Amino acid sequence: MRLILGLILLGSMLAGCMANRDWRLGFNYTDWLQKHRNWYDQHHPNKTQQVSNKIIVGGSQHWRFNFTYTDWAFKHGPFYLNDVLVFKYDPPVGKDSHPHSVYQLPDLRSFIKCDLSNAKKLANATQGVGNGFEVVLDKWQPYYFACGESNGFHCDVGRMKFFVMPMLRAWPSRRT
Repeated sequence: MRLILGLILLGSMLAGCMANRDWRLGFNYTDWLQKHRNWYDQHHPNKTQQVSNKIIVGGSQHWRFNFTYTDWAFKHGPFYLNDVLVFKYDPPVGKDSHPHSVYQLPDLRSFIKCDLSNAKKLANATQGVGNGFEVVLDKWQPYYFACGESNGFHCDVGRMKFFVMPMLRAWPSRRT
């Protein structure tokens, strides 16, 4: 049942974001908001709604092998535009350690197959140490993340992958 609900959620999110895939021909809320930021800042009735959240990926488990990040993302959502994801992970220690990295995959197909051939490397094996590596969800689009180590083995077998589709923050109604 959980899998079916997850697939329905995934399908509806993808349908919504893919319906207007070519942003140049349609409405792009991110660009509109950036152009109208001054008006928005002056007229938004509740400034606290604009606060971005810092979210540690995996919570106390951080970014590690054999943790189901798709479940984590589902349970800890929704994520909003301009939220910050923080990837924290241990550095490689010695020849027997297994380093981690952070890649952004270009599309759902790459995400499902853990195909890193067109992925963008965001953080290497040492950038998750200490305070971690931060990614700002600054566009209204799906974000697909994966660990790129061991030729996709960490992504595929270690379940080190998840995606988020940041939502727009609600405009609270004015109270009189």
